[in-house]
Amino acid sequence: MKSVIGKNITLSLYGESHGTAIGAVVDGLPAGIKVNTDFMQQQLDKRKPKGKISTQRREADDFVITSGVFGGFSTGTPIHIMIENKNQKSSDYQPKLPRPSHADYAAHIKYGGFEDYRGGGHFSGRLTAPIVAAGAIATDILRNKGITIGTHIKKCQHLTDREFNNFAEDIEICNSKYFATLDDTVGEDMQQHIENIGAECDSVGGILETCVLGLPAGVGEPYFNSIESVLSHWLFSIGGVKGIEFGLGFGFADCLGSKANDAFAVCDGKVVTKTNNNGGINGGISNGMPVIFRVAVKPTPSIFKEQDTVNLAAMENAKLTLTGRHDPAIFHRARVVVDSMTALALLDLLVQRYGERWLCG
Repeated sequence: MKSVIGKNITLSLYGESHGTAIGAVVDGLPAGIKVNTDFMQQQLDKRKPKGKISTQRREADDFVITSGVFGGFSTGTPIHIMIENKNQKSSDYQPKLPRPSHADYAAHIKYGGFEDYRGGGHFSGRLTAPIVAAGAIATDILRNKGITIGTHIKKCQHLTDREFNNFAEDIEICNSKYFATLDDTVGEDMQQHIENIGAECDSVGGILETCVLGLPAGVGEPYFNSIESVLSHWLFSIGGVKGIEFGLGFGFADCLGSKANDAFAVCDGKVVTKTNNNGGINGGISNGMPVIFRVAVKPTPSIFKEQDTVNLAAMENAKLTLTGRHDPAIFHRARVVVDSMTALALLDLLVQRYGERWLCG
């Protein structure tokens, strides 16, 4: 089992949901980069569960950087971030009754019954906390280079947020909120809908839409290291993400080329496109326009309705009724995870394009 991703900038994860601690190691950053721990905590706060729309497991998510940072700056060696688990209830989990659509059964087969099943073990959404902490470092580096990232909750069943309009302003709106919708009224309706679903012992999924502003043209490679393929690798590593589309995405199937093509123009001495159906990417390479993509996040598998499962010890059909603390929705907490993974993936691509010293320039 390897939990490492990236080429020039790598991220590795360790720990389990109910273990002593979880954490991440970021490797490949040059020395001399300021590490903003206050911003790291702010990003972690966006992932925390709050109110009735999230799990009642409340962790402080206080992190410790044990290596790779000295005097507030990177030393050039691997940065180790650790977050202690302090609020586990392991008795809520039954080892031989896998939860439908969760990783329980697949993990049991892959690791021969030696997996830590408590809270989903290494497969738990709990592991997204160190991703966010690590991603905050990357996000801050990109911000200082004029590259900003924002994600809003585009859809929750029948409820839909408005489109990105003024990209710079809308990114600031997204990043200023815990429940990141661009339309406050829609956001309130979504939160009430999640509460209602939770009260029915069920869960609900959603669609997140992300905008990357300021990414220069020429980043990415054709074919196997295209922006789409690299971002997809990182984003599909987030538990619960089951789909991704860039620009118009699957909407291209309904279009003619004359309508789908993004015509070029010169504006203020720069080449731009009049539309952005391709989401800022041509041939796997950024074209200087905003990078736009959407990810689909499935409903939380852990629900309180009775479900059919199997008893792995007796190898017979069984019923499962969960107890414990589970999210009726995870997409609102996942949006900062999407931002973090996006920042890390793009940082990796930018280093590939410009070299590591570009990060310090």
